[in-house]
Amino acid sequence: MRRYLITAAAALAAAGLTVGLTLATRTTPPHPHKQPGSPPLVLDLGVRTDPEAVALRRAANLYDGGKVEVAAPIFRRYNSLEAEVGSALAAWPHGFGDLAALARANPRSSVVQLAYGLALYWRGDQAGAETAWRTARNAQPDTPYALRAEDLLHPNFPRGLPSFVPSFPAPPGLGRLSPPRQLVFLESRARTGGVRDKLLYGVALQRLGRQLSALREFEAAAALAPRDPEPQVAVAVGRFDKANPSRTFSRLGPLAQRYPRNQSVRIHLGLSLLWLGRVKKAKEELSLARTAGPRTTLGVEASRFLERLKGVGTR
Repeated sequence: MRRYLITAAAALAAAGLTVGLTLATRTTPPHPHKQPGSPPLVLDLGVRTDPEAVALRRAANLYDGGKVEVAAPIFRRYNSLEAEVGSALAAWPHGFGDLAALARANPRSSVVQLAYGLALYWRGDQAGAETAWRTARNAQPDTPYALRAEDLLHPNFPRGLPSFVPSFPAPPGLGRLSPPRQLVFLESRARTGGVRDKLLYGVALQRLGRQLSALREFEAAAALAPRDPEPQVAVAVGRFDKANPSRTFSRLGPLAQRYPRNQSVRIHLGLSLLWLGRVKKAKEELSLARTAGPRTTLGVEASRFLERLKGVGTR
């Protein structure tokens, strides 16, 4: 993966839902011919802490670190699709046949189809890879594997999707809970609570790559407060689609006209523009967000984004 355009992306950590900054990179695979080494392994086990999840994370880290011979027996201990994908790739190139059989047997599994696409790409079959990635994107769209497939299908966009940044803090004590308990806590509050509870749970779901589930929470929040621009902004951001960015901008544009000084509208319009490479316009929107209240949560975040974007080419 090659980094050739630096932009800013919001990364909302599970612990406390604190807002941070990361560098978004465009997902540009190597040229489509046979590649040396093994294909990348993409496993995302969310907030699982069971023994298998712990073991597979360790095996994936070993694989990424080039210690394939140590990772392989760990993958072989388990029968889940994630473990079978890891085991097939750990036997690369001889494991390609096993992975191809796994893909034929599991056409509706995004983790399998994503891995199969990467394996095909590594063998120089770009057309086959893109077909597998489209299958991965559509088979289980509410998964992080679908989002990674979308990255690969749209390499001229930054990785991932824009995230909603709330203007208010998380509940006290949330950061002291383990990630699984945080998710349960936020889900419980969203089920019985109000607008902010649903927005925070939606943010947590976004962070876990469950974009459709997050959007449902944002829409539920917007239904409770139809005159509040913040949940409307969350819905707009949650609708971002690299194949059709107008799903977001057709909503953010009218919101910007209706609420020209609203920080949430401005900062998210700026962040969304970064995904289109519109850095100059994004800086303008982020500056408007900062001016509207430099000491607020969103004002401080806008300042941080602008600082990170210094020196980045504009258009």
